[in-house]
Amino acid sequence: MKRRDLLKGTLAAGAALAVTPVRAQVPAAPIALNPRDRRLFAIAQEQLARHGAGLWARDVVGVADFGLRSSDPRLHYVDFERGVVDSYRVAHGMGSDPEHDGWLNFFSNVHESWCTSKGAYMTFGWYTGKYGTSIRLEGRDPTNSNALDRAIVMHRAGYCEPSHLAQYGKLGRSNGCFAMSDEDFKLALLRLAGGRLLYADKIGIGPNGEQVTEPPKGLQLLIPESTPQPPLVPGAF
Repeated sequence: MKRRDLLKGTLAAGAALAVTPVRAQVPAAPIALNPRDRRLFAIAQEQLARHGAGLWARDVVGVADFGLRSSDPRLHYVDFERGVVDSYRVAHGMGSDPEHDGWLNFFSNVHESWCTSKGAYMTFGWYTGKYGTSIRLEGRDPTNSNALDRAIVMHRAGYCEPSHLAQYGKLGRSNGCFAMSDEDFKLALLRLAGGRLLYADKIGIGPNGEQVTEPPKGLQLLIPESTPQPPLVPGAF
C-alpha cells in the first residue's frame, strides 16, 4: 500500500471517530450476580443514565425499595467497583404508612405530609442537625423536588435499631427521612454520602428476584378477648 493511500485511510478513520458521539460509560452488571441483584444493577444503571450529570461519584448507587416491608433490608448499595449489592434497613415516613403496619402506601412531595418521596436524589456531605450527624439530599425528579426545603435527609434513629425491630417486628416511622440504625448509618456516611445517587421507589424485589406484593388489608385473625394483646407500637419519632 502506498504511503499516500495509508495516510488517506487514517484521516478518514479519524474523521469518522470525530463525528461519533461520546457516550457516558456505565459499568455492566457482573454475570455472576443472582436474579435480584441483576435487577438492582439494571435499575442503578438506568438512573445513572438519567441523573449522572453533576454527580461527584458514580461508584455506588443507592436503591431504596419501598415495595418491601420495613422489617426487610431494602436500602441496597449497588457497588459497581466491587460488583456486589449490600442491603440494609431503612425507615419510611409516617404519612406514607398511616396504619403503621410496616408497608409504605403513599409517596408525597408536599410540605408537612410527613411522607417519603419517590425519585432520584443526590447526596451531599454530612452536617450536624436535629438528629445529629445527617446527610442532606437534593431531589432530582418532580416527585421529590422539595426534598431540601422539606429537610428530607438521611439520619440515624433509635426506632431503626435491631432492638426495636426485635420488640415490634418492624421499624418506626420518620417524618419522611431515610432513617437508619446507628451502625448502618455510619456505612451510609462512608459509602453513599458525597455526591452519589440515591433512588427511591416502590419496586418490590424479593431476595430471589421475585416480585413482592403487600398482603391484602383488613384480614384480621379472630382472637379471643381473654388472649393477652401486644402493646401498641409507639408512634413516629
